[in-house]
Amino acid sequence: MTALNPFKSKMEQGMQMKDEEKLYKRDGIIYSSIMTPPENLDAVKDMQAREDDVFLVAYPKCGFNWMVGVVKKIMSASAGITVPERPPIIEFYSPEVQQAVAQVPSRRFLGTHLHPDNIPVSFKAKKTKTMVVFRNPKDTVVSYYHFMNKNPVLPNAESWDKFFSDFMAGEVAWGSYFDHALAWDKHMNDPGVLIVTFEELKENAPEGIKKIADFFNFPLTDEQVSTIAKETTFSAMQENSKNSHGNFASTFFRKGEVGDWKNHFNEAQSKQMDEEFQKKLAGTKLGAKLKYEHYCK
Repeated sequence: MTALNPFKSKMEQGMQMKDEEKLYKRDGIIYSSIMTPPENLDAVKDMQAREDDVFLVAYPKCGFNWMVGVVKKIMSASAGITVPERPPIIEFYSPEVQQAVAQVPSRRFLGTHLHPDNIPVSFKAKKTKTMVVFRNPKDTVVSYYHFMNKNPVLPNAESWDKFFSDFMAGEVAWGSYFDHALAWDKHMNDPGVLIVTFEELKENAPEGIKKIADFFNFPLTDEQVSTIAKETTFSAMQENSKNSHGNFASTFFRKGEVGDWKNHFNEAQSKQMDEEFQKKLAGTKLGAKLKYEHYCK
């Protein structure tokens, strides 16, 4: 069975629910009641990671789905590993699916949007190599806003201004962007963690693909790198998403651009984000890697 059938049923479930029923708060963080119900979070705490798992982490709308496509092609080209079609997000797995994942042969491909403090402890204990994707916060909030309005498992964002305020307060699903960024900044020098940005991957996809493949010990030829780069452009993945995501393809692959924030932010919002970035991430290694002055001014 492909991911499309259970994925589609979740979307259809969302269409039958009232917006106020679609989110709930647990330990101060908002989650989707359809995709990440409490029983999933209870069970995922005990998930047993493996040393050779391929683990992808991203705050929502930072390029996670794009990187899923890239990593799957790397694993297939290098090691002949066919990854199941279901999304690799561990907190989306019901306790039953988590039991099935425990039986999947190595190497498994897993992912999460969870805050680092809430990732199952076994990933740290096993020293599972972890790739983290970040995107500049201005484009992240714009992408998140449109995602809320297109994805039936989440409530409709009331307005751009309201969603921007909620995002800045961390009152969105999976919590505060800046909290996630600060937590991952502490791992910038960890050899078991590779932190890449959406923007650097857009600037030079082949270089990024080679870096990811080397990090996870998947040797690729230059020709394979070039092929994967061509097959994972935004337009190619958007086209392919019609098969993987059906009628909801445009929900997950909207624009994939750098700089779309300029079409949404007013001057006061831009200034507020600049001040928040300065307060939270200026002077950090991740802050420097995000090239905020270049992409957000």
